[in-house]
Parts: sequence; structure tokens; C-alpha cells
Amino acid sequence: MSPPADTAALASTSGAPLAPLVAAQLNFVLSQANLPIRVGQIWSGCRDGRYADRFTLAIPFCLDYVYWDFLYNALSPKVAPDVVFGPDDEGFQPLVDFDETGSGEKSCLANWDCRDTSALLSLIKELREFYIEYQKKRAAEVDDARLKFEISTVLSKEGIEVCTVSSNGRPDEVKFAVPLLDLDLAKLVPGCPWKLPQKIHLQAVFPISRSYSSVPSAPRLKLVSTPDLKSFFSVDDVKLPPWLDGMCMAEYLPNLEENLKIQVVEASASIGSRRRFIEALAPTFGRPLEADPVHFVIPLQFPKHQPVLTLESSQHFNAQGLPIMSAPVNDYPWSPRWDPTEMVERIYDFLVDECQTFKKFCSDSIPQQK
Repeated sequence: MSPPADTAALASTSGAPLAPLVAAQLNFVLSQANLPIRVGQIWSGCRDGRYADRFTLAIPFCLDYVYWDFLYNALSPKVAPDVVFGPDDEGFQPLVDFDETGSGEKSCLANWDCRDTSALLSLIKELREFYIEYQKKRAAEVDDARLKFEISTVLSKEGIEVCTVSSNGRPDEVKFAVPLLDLDLAKLVPGCPWKLPQKIHLQAVFPISRSYSSVPSAPRLKLVSTPDLKSFFSVDDVKLPPWLDGMCMAEYLPNLEENLKIQVVEASASIGSRRRFIEALAPTFGRPLEADPVHFVIPLQFPKHQPVLTLESSQHFNAQGLPIMSAPVNDYPWSPRWDPTEMVERIYDFLVDECQTFKKFCSDSIPQQK
């Protein structure tokens, strides 16, 4: 489920602006959080209030989002907000648990300072950590021996998140979000514009078994990455290792991470290869084939996979008035072992002949449009 989009001006549904102290805290969250927290609805607790003072935030959790309402009081903006959690989380009472353990003074709410613009972000981080532990506890209570074993063996992995997925009021599945690769991906891509940390997770969804089975069903497995990472490495192209009968995640993860690391390092090397290929294009393709452009699509797996070429005519147009274009071409001579200059020269030689074929195709297509 996708979160709602941010509202640039943080406008409320009633048009009233957020109370200044509240707006400062919320803006700090949106600019400084290392998670993609989004703002949903903003509204006022008073019908004709001068300021809006409450809002919904979409908080990333377990490769999805949970939606929490933060309720300030515009008449008393120095007071910490109340927080309303989702309808399925009635048992989540972090402040009650804090108080019962005698640790209430450790909460950021105990020393709330409305002038501290980081106060709301600190509260969100604190509540999210409690929520992660709450969901782990719920998952551990599921009456399924296999899942209890999975939880006991993988929950020690740093950063793992888990939750139960319910229907008709009862849990049917347990979903794990397992962070993969202990690598700083930003360092593999010099000059990358990424604002947030880039991550790859394994999503594993286990059905809850209501009866004993000697061969439990395999989980549904899927790789998930942060959106910005797709321009560097597409997890959709990764073939997952098979899940063997009787296997557990503690056995599955090392092989997966080893294979994934190799592919990520190759993708990093591909960036340099693509850059050198692009630099080699200019000297050769500075010699015009004709006045028609050639489009290059360089795949993430370059040079293992060759560029896809598309020719576009500057003189011939289709019935819609758009330039005629060739079908994508990738059946020309290619070897990933060639240096960039030879790659470009081979493509140029191929296109000298291909352009003549394309010009004939363009000329022949004109009468068909009349």
C-alpha cells in the first residue's frame, strides 16, 4: 500500500496553516528523517480554528506503511501530541508499558521541549522502535512450531522486522522484512544524488499452519529495494535461489546474500563501463551517418548485455506527424570483452548499412499512409 503524497505547503483540508511550533517540528521530520515518512491528512481540532494542529503520518514498517495520527492542541502548542495508532493495534500501548517497567523518565515525552524542532522526529523513532518489538512479540505468540523456529533463529539479525497479517480477525500469515548486504551502497556509486539510505530487503511471507505438516509450504519470497536504487541495480532482474524442502531462512540467507553481493558489485563496475562507452561514442558518432539520430539504451547489465539501438528519421513522419522510428535493434556484433572504442566502431560499421535499410523502410512506408 502506497503512502499519500507530501503536501508541499503542509496545507490542511480546511485551509488553515499548521500552528508555527507544530509546523517547525513536522518540517524537520520531512527534511531530516532517514526514512521516507509521508504526510497524509492535515486538519484542525476546532471547527473554526485559526491553526491546524493534527495530521496523519505514514510511517515505513516491514516494507509497508502504518498510519498514525498525531494530535496537537493549537491552544496549547507547548504540550506534546497525543498519538492514535491503527485500528488493528489496540494492544500497542508503549507508554503504558514504559510506565509499568519504571522507565518512563527515559521517554522523550518526559522532557518534551516544544521549541526543539527535532522533538517530533525523536518521538516517531522511539514509537517505531517500540512498535517493531511489539510486532515481534505478536509474531512469536503465533501457534505454529515452524514459525516459532524461524523467529527464534533470524530475529537476532540486525534491522529485521516482522508482522502478522490478519484476515477476519485472525492472523493468517507472518511477514518478514530481512535487510540484506552489509554494504554502504552509496559508496559504490560515487556522486549519487541519494538523500536516504538505499537498502535491499528479502520479503518472506509464511502461511500460518493450522495443522501439522511434515513438509511445510515454502514461503513467498520477493526482493524489495528502495525506489532510488532501481536506477543502479534492479532487484527484478535477480533470480532467487530455490527454497528447498525443510529449509529455514537461516540456511537460505547466506547463499542469497553471496549471490546478491556479486551482482551488486558487478552493477557498480558496470557504471564505469557505461561511462567509458558513452565517452567513446562522441569521437566516432561525430561523423554523421545522416541527419537522423540514433538512440542508445544502455542496460544496467552492460557490458554483459549490449545497448539497444533505435533509429529515428528526421525526414519521414507517420500519420500522427511523429518521426518514424525503427524497431529496437540488438542483433549486431558484440562482445563484452572488447574495449569501449572497439564496441563503438563495430556499432558504427553496423549502422552504416542499417541506416540504408532504415531509409528504404521509411520511404516505403509513406505511400501506405495515403
